[in-house]
Amino acid sequence: MTTFTIFGTGNMANAIGGILAAGGASVEHISHEQGANATVSRDVVILAVPFPAVAEIVANYGEQLNGKVVVDITNPLNFETFDSLVVPEGSSAGAELQKRLPGARVLKAFNTNFAATFASGKVGENATTVLVAGDDADAKSQLVSAVVAGGLKAIDAGSLKRAHELEALGFLQLTLAAGEKIQWTGGFAVVA
Repeated sequence: MTTFTIFGTGNMANAIGGILAAGGASVEHISHEQGANATVSRDVVILAVPFPAVAEIVANYGEQLNGKVVVDITNPLNFETFDSLVVPEGSSAGAELQKRLPGARVLKAFNTNFAATFASGKVGENATTVLVAGDDADAKSQLVSAVVAGGLKAIDAGSLKRAHELEALGFLQLTLAAGEKIQWTGGFAVVA
């Protein structure tokens, strides 16, 4: 069984942890208060933190993340204007993270979903679907299997290059919710 370390203790971290635990996975959380004092001993590491916090995690835990599957759930928004992404044009937070962690297998996932849709398992009348992008087929398969075991749907969305589109979709969904055009219990659904 795959084991998970989740950086973060907020709504998304707890919702993702709940899905994984429901599927039988062992899950531990590392809080911001632990600083650089925790040990990352699990197979898969999920960065369930706001985008600006990723740099500190990489600085403090970069060596420990070497050889691990690292799942980036962030949407790299400009939180001052809420009107743009803050990664180089054509790139993504996932791709930039892979550059900073060349010894890790970086995946992009969970960024196109809201925490409430993990708890309910639904987006409207449709099943919540987690889109997973990355360059390592085994890492993607491991995460997809864990999500499905936890009761949700998951789709391999392609290579890490697709993180660019996933982040654009996540950005759009967040701005719609923040602008009260959709509810935080809604979002985009995949109908297959």
